[in-house]
Amino acid sequence: MSTQVQEALQALGARLRGFRKDAGFASGRAFARATAWQESKVSRIENGKQRPSEDDIRVWCETTGQGDQLGDLVAIVRHVDELWLEWRRQLQTGVEKRQRQAIPVYAKTKVFRIWHPTLIWGTLQTADYAAEVFQQGVSYYEIPNDTEAAVAKRLERQQYLYQGERIFNVLLGEQALYTNFGGPEVMKGQLDRLLAVMRLPRLSLGIVPKSAPTFIWPGNAFSMFDSRLVLVETYSAEFSVSQPREIELYTKAFALLKQSAVYGTAVRDLIFTAIQHYDQIPND
Repeated sequence: MSTQVQEALQALGARLRGFRKDAGFASGRAFARATAWQESKVSRIENGKQRPSEDDIRVWCETTGQGDQLGDLVAIVRHVDELWLEWRRQLQTGVEKRQRQAIPVYAKTKVFRIWHPTLIWGTLQTADYAAEVFQQGVSYYEIPNDTEAAVAKRLERQQYLYQGERIFNVLLGEQALYTNFGGPEVMKGQLDRLLAVMRLPRLSLGIVPKSAPTFIWPGNAFSMFDSRLVLVETYSAEFSVSQPREIELYTKAFALLKQSAVYGTAVRDLIFTAIQHYDQIPND
């Protein structure tokens, strides 16, 4: 979990604990009885281990006589929700909306720093590869299938590779060349695309070989937009990082990952080797 999210939840929990004690509930057990909640839920909220819902906040304020604090606390919960957005909630209408929301962020960004250890970064994806990625997301999160519209929005982002003076620093793990979305033909098309975009003057494409010495553990994929925002993806959620001291950690991580990366001819060699790998796999 983002440090920023964790700190916000801990501060909120401490505040709620103070409300409970001021209201005369000496223990979490007593408060749980008054609210018909599990005692463990009270403990998790007070210790910043669980995000309370807005309804939880209303019950807490009503039970402790702190109704005048409701608006402020609900605002805090909503801010935490903005920092930590559950994928299922983000994608409840499909994947196209999330792709559309990314476009203004890309339009405002001058310097991109991208790390993807296991798949090709979205802005470098072919339509066929992107469709396979989205289809997996639709199946995994059990959401409406709007893959065609989502692919169109993802491809729309590629305009920024050619416009303005934006700088793209992209790092992929070697595994990204072998994570098989859609079979040999889709993968060979995607790898050919990487060879083509490598020639773009403002795109720097590095690959971290599987056998490269590491200076930091690979971690989750993340995307840095200038020095103002980092988006980090997990299976359950995407969270945003905007706190300067936390962004500095991602800046440092990216610099350490770069030390393990190869560029230029070495990247082309790795891609050609991956293409040869897919040449040996029969199409289904």
